Order: sequence, then C-alpha cells, then structure tokens
Amino acid sequence: MPLEIEIPDEVERDLEQGGGIAELLKKIKDEKIEEQSQIYKALSNEVRLKILTLLDEQELCVCLLKELLDIADSKLSYHLSILKDVGMIEGERQANFVIYRITEKGERFAL
Repeated sequence: MPLEIEIPDEVERDLEQGGGIAELLKKIKDEKIEEQSQIYKALSNEVRLKILTLLDEQELCVCLLKELLDIADSKLSYHLSILKDVGMIEGERQANFVIYRITEKGERFAL
C-alpha cells in the first residue's frame, strides 16, 4: 500500500526493512489490545488500587475490606467484580464469608 503522505526518509527506510505497512499493521493484536485496555481501566480507580494493595499484603474478607475502605457494600461489590473480571483477584466462599486474594496477575500491578 503506497503512502499518500510524506514521511522522513529514515522512517520510510525502517518501514520498508520491516516489511511495509501491511507487516506493521499485523503487529496490532486486537484481542491483546482489548485485554490491556480492560486492565488499565481496572487500574484507573483509587479504590481498586487500594484493594490490590491490601490484598497484596494478605487475604481479606469482604467485611474487613468494607471496613478498611469505608465504602458501601454495593460500591465494594462493584470494584471487586471489576478486579475479578480482569483476573487480578479471586474470591473463595468460606462458610458465611468470601475471602479475597490477589492473583499472580494482580501482583504484577499492586503498589
């Protein structure tokens, strides 16, 4: 695909050496971009970053997370759901409690 715009010679030379526009566009993996986008969205909220930080220290039950973060049940549930959906945390029911822990993926992003 010939370019209809003028670009610096160095950029054009590198582009040609790399196989051209078609090869460059193949580098964009839509699935990976979408996954990364969801991770960054999950990390864009202070409450979720606090949850990751706390769970990086130790496993915690919902009732303690609620107390530590001083937020309503519905808000906490919402934030936990987002972190679970991107695979950063996981929860396990134990009797009347749900205990959350950080996953390996979540550990990479904890502060």
